[in-house]
Amino acid sequence: MTVAEIQRALLARGYDLGPSGADGDAGPLTIAAMTAFQRAAGLVPDGIAGPKTQSALQKADISERREAPEKPGWLVLAEGELGVREGAGAANNSRVVQLFADAGFSGIKQDSVAWCAAAVGAMLKRAGHKPSGSLAARSYEAWGVGLKEPALGAIATKKRGNSSWQGHVGFVVGASPTQIFLLGGNQGDAWSIASFPRKEFTAFRWPAGVPLPAPHALPTTIAGARSGVSEV
Repeated sequence: MTVAEIQRALLARGYDLGPSGADGDAGPLTIAAMTAFQRAAGLVPDGIAGPKTQSALQKADISERREAPEKPGWLVLAEGELGVREGAGAANNSRVVQLFADAGFSGIKQDSVAWCAAAVGAMLKRAGHKPSGSLAARSYEAWGVGLKEPALGAIATKKRGNSSWQGHVGFVVGASPTQIFLLGGNQGDAWSIASFPRKEFTAFRWPAGVPLPAPHALPTTIAGARSGVSEV
């Protein structure tokens, strides 16, 4: 099967490939959808379309159809940034500065500028989705479509302090009755996974035009997740 044929088979099963669809380019959204399909089909979830995966894709039965990949493409990209942190002292980490450029703010050259919204915007843009167009974390409260409950990869906004506008934004990777786990930038001056009180969250959002995630259980604890991190 060609890449485009594989993509069409994934689209037929309800997997999200972004606005480009079956463009013949095996980018991060295609790999994320492939991995989700392989899990659903009981195959090794390696994102590679080997003979067994192609055989499964070619079957007429699409009863495993889903509304979205288990791990959205923007979250796959964000996972690849884990551990990247601001430069020491006056130094600027080019990978952090690039987030501003990718989010539409190429004039910012210092990683000391609060960058959680730039991190979210850059990952969305790289995955083929339009970000909020703002570096204000809570600009994402009105972006996309709202979810009643957190979902894997959902964009979550939270308040910070007593301000009516200051906040933080990141990607949901886990939830418990009292905590939300976010993979995000500018968490302790780095990309990290951190837990925050659930009562501080103001919205859970999903990209418009992307099928809403099917109901699913999230991890209630994540090993190594930090707490009490700075979001400034």
